Amino acid sequence: MDGNDFPGDLLRAVLQRLPPPDLARAACVCRLWRAVASDRAVLEAAFASPWGVRRVVGEPATRAFWRAASLGRFALSHTVRRGDTVPGIALKYSVQVTDVKRFNNMMSDHGIYSRERLLIPISNPEILLGSTCYIEMDYNARREVAVFYPEGRPSGKAESLTSAAAAERRSRRILESVKRSLHTDDGTAAYYLSVTEGDPRAAMMEYSEDLRWEQQQTGH
Repeated sequence: MDGNDFPGDLLRAVLQRLPPPDLARAACVCRLWRAVASDRAVLEAAFASPWGVRRVVGEPATRAFWRAASLGRFALSHTVRRGDTVPGIALKYSVQVTDVKRFNNMMSDHGIYSRERLLIPISNPEILLGSTCYIEMDYNARREVAVFYPEGRPSGKAESLTSAAAAERRSRRILESVKRSLHTDDGTAAYYLSVTEGDPRAAMMEYSEDLRWEQQQTGH
């Protein structure tokens, strides 16, 4: 019996029980196996079953997401509230402060004040049993993860509006910070942020170089 002799339903039942690395190898057997191994439901089952996750909602940016079904691909969503601190949040979820900061791409504890939520690395996989997770790209953390919401699920349109408002507030805070650092107006600060793709440090360096060039031209 070669790969093409398997009935489709039987092949699907077998492949969706494989761990992701073995599923990727199975896709190299023949066209039929590749087609089944690339099916969304099969990929989801292989990704979710080791952790007892009931359902994974959403499509990742690339299929490579499914192949790394480690616990690090999952995160718990914590809505930041007044008075929250990184050590307090870490203690609440029994994780290390350094792990929270690393997972969320934070250089210091102060980074919490510019965020609506933090992603919490999963320390106890049992919380994922029977859960529904949502594949999301978190632009603060700069990572794509399957997010578990303890309260149930993201709020759809309301969540989008909140994210948009949060992004606007972050942009405004960055603009104000650059404006104060450069001792200039909104327009100038916005210009240097635009030419440096929103990088505050690069914006200040660009402005300093332009200012130095102007001073050299005028002899000051």
